[in-house]
Amino acid sequence: MGWIIALIVGGVAGWLASMVMGRDASMGIFWNIIVGIIGSVIGNFVGRYLGFGGSIQEFSITGLITAFVGAVVLLLILNLIQRGRVR
Repeated sequence: MGWIIALIVGGVAGWLASMVMGRDASMGIFWNIIVGIIGSVIGNFVGRYLGFGGSIQEFSITGLITAFVGAVVLLLILNLIQRGRVR
């Protein structure tokens, strides 16, 4: 059951991050889920060193925020690689 919640939370976090970063038109639901899940891994990795973090396998607001911030960071890095600038 945890992986279903991870897909849903990852999809929501990836979708929100793509809207904030202006990439929503170029990404589909599959890539939103991938960005959200990878963003959650990045967010949890950084969050452990800062003293917070949350799992997306059990729904919590902390987990959603962590996944969202990580997804935004991932999209920032992708923008730098693809366009040479942050949007």
